[in-house]
Amino acid sequence: LPLMLRGVGARWSPKKVDRMAESFLMEVCVDSVESAINAERGGAGRIELCSGLLEGGITPSIGLLQVVKQYVQIPVFVMIRPRAGDFLYSDHEVEVMKTDIHLSKSHGADGLVLGTLTEDGRVDTELCMELLAACRPLPVTFHRAFDMVHDPMVALETLISLGFERVLTSGCDVSALEGLPLIKRLVEQAKGRITVMPGGGISERNLQRILEGSGAQEFHCSARSSRDSAMKFRNSCVSMGAALSTPEYSVKVADVTKVRTLNAIAKNIM
Repeated sequence: LPLMLRGVGARWSPKKVDRMAESFLMEVCVDSVESAINAERGGAGRIELCSGLLEGGITPSIGLLQVVKQYVQIPVFVMIRPRAGDFLYSDHEVEVMKTDIHLSKSHGADGLVLGTLTEDGRVDTELCMELLAACRPLPVTFHRAFDMVHDPMVALETLISLGFERVLTSGCDVSALEGLPLIKRLVEQAKGRITVMPGGGISERNLQRILEGSGAQEFHCSARSSRDSAMKFRNSCVSMGAALSTPEYSVKVADVTKVRTLNAIAKNIM
């Protein structure tokens, strides 16, 4: 049996384990090689590769993508987001996005993650069509720009008609737990035409409730914990970022134990 299922009792047959292993897929968002390796070791089925997770995730460097691909075998989906903030993009930003899509594809991305909105909070159909055309034949996830739309039920149908494989959502709320009623409605509305993937504040404390309450087959998390910097000399007077930046001498990394625990919870749901 896999490590996370050892000792769970005689009621677990290999067939049941196999069937349940196929039931839920865990995607872990990472912004470092170490986190990517830890995600795979812990049992993640897919990686969403970003930079700047404090900003909600922006496009990673090609160097990060190349090195991550050298160290992990699970699919790596690359975030295409030129900046933090809203999802209404200028012509120059769109040019950057298209270039990042091309570079990500040519350097081994297994899929891409993006999202664009109009000024009135609807999916930007025209721009999404252009970006999707640039992404093909790779699968594409519409990210949490979805949580900023004016009408999520209408937006879901738009994403289906455009051909997105998946949508990541917290149910248009502060976290997937608070947004659970809407996530459930979206899963029911999707009827398998698109994968609805809950994400946002998912932890070992709420994962079972979210999966059982939504009917979703995939989930998205960061499963991170803080690790102290190895720096011995420290200048406490200087910070490299703004007031809301991470502590200068602390690094957030995907935690193998947390990933493994979340994976075990998902596999133990009947």
